[in-house]
Amino acid sequence: MAKISKKRKEAFAKFDKSKVYALPEAIEVVKNLTYTKFDASFDIDVRLGVDPRKANQMVRGIVTLPHGTGKEVRVLVLCTPDKEEEAKAAGADFVGLEEYVDKIKQGWTDVDVIITMPSVMPKIGALGRVLGPRGLMPNPKSGTVTMEIGKAVSEVKAGKIDFKVDKYGIIHTSIGKNRFSVEQLTDNAREMLSTVIKLKPSSAKGTYIKSIYLSTTMSPGVQVDPKSVTL
Repeated sequence: MAKISKKRKEAFAKFDKSKVYALPEAIEVVKNLTYTKFDASFDIDVRLGVDPRKANQMVRGIVTLPHGTGKEVRVLVLCTPDKEEEAKAAGADFVGLEEYVDKIKQGWTDVDVIITMPSVMPKIGALGRVLGPRGLMPNPKSGTVTMEIGKAVSEVKAGKIDFKVDKYGIIHTSIGKNRFSVEQLTDNAREMLSTVIKLKPSSAKGTYIKSIYLSTTMSPGVQVDPKSVTL
């Protein structure tokens, strides 16, 4: 059995593990539990009543958080020369094509998001073995394969996130940083959850939102009452 650290024991003693909290209250509790010296990520886990093995029950979406993620997102745009200025003007950190394709082939992946154009995808398809395991492969469904390069870069920089249910039926994503106020985190959580609810598959039967947990990096998880989420 893994040894529980002194600080983690203290964190567990600060809340009732059997209680299901209203959303704003849960956020306050989690902020009080966080003991890291760095600005921890504020995460949400949503267990859904879906079977991800069935194509018609795969839940995946994008959402722009009202207050952003609090994280500096490094964006690489792989595009043709005529789109380079548009990408740079929107705030892309790296812009180009052949030179970055070669760097990625050699193992370079020092970015958070890659945005590209439909006409460039054949070149990027060969990078799947490098980008796929790191979740960096551009995808039209997430808005990262588009002709509107500037708009895509601006949205990502503003706090757009891509999420999808894993093989266990759980969506896990960050909704901000611990330094955010309770109000900011509540707004971000509600925006994310409202998007998840809109994506409910028609083939999913029974309870859709089975459970919601909030946590920060290294903190215990606190359960949220789904009924408390005003959408």
